[in-house]
Amino acid sequence: MKSHTAYLKFKTPQRVGFINITPEVESQLVKSGIQEGLCLVNAMHITASVFINDNEPGLHHDYKEWLEKLAPFDASPERYHHNRTGEDNADAHMKRQIMGREVVVAVTKGRLDFGPWEQIFYGEFDGRREKKVLVKFIGE
Repeated sequence: MKSHTAYLKFKTPQRVGFINITPEVESQLVKSGIQEGLCLVNAMHITASVFINDNEPGLHHDYKEWLEKLAPFDASPERYHHNRTGEDNADAHMKRQIMGREVVVAVTKGRLDFGPWEQIFYGEFDGRREKKVLVKFIGE
């Protein structure tokens, strides 16, 4: 068995956004040489997410609106106790919890084994600074 590890870096100019990272993950799969195995993609920051869904702009817009209704941005310490620590990103922590920390994708015949329309996305909920995503392949 062999493994391959890579770290992708992202810095979004806006506070909230989604980036299709499927091409970067596929590029790392080629570098790994793995034909059969598993791929872990993990957001390495507590206010960012990795998830699988459709690459459709309307859906991304809907996600932003839905997440904002569930955990609205409010920098004041009145709404969120976390912001009493001097932070202003309690909403970003909650949005990440909803959207998830990581995904695992099977590798079959040297390709990511997706269902129809599936793509891997990086979700940013407290942007404007550099963050990392771990990509790890294990297999043969």
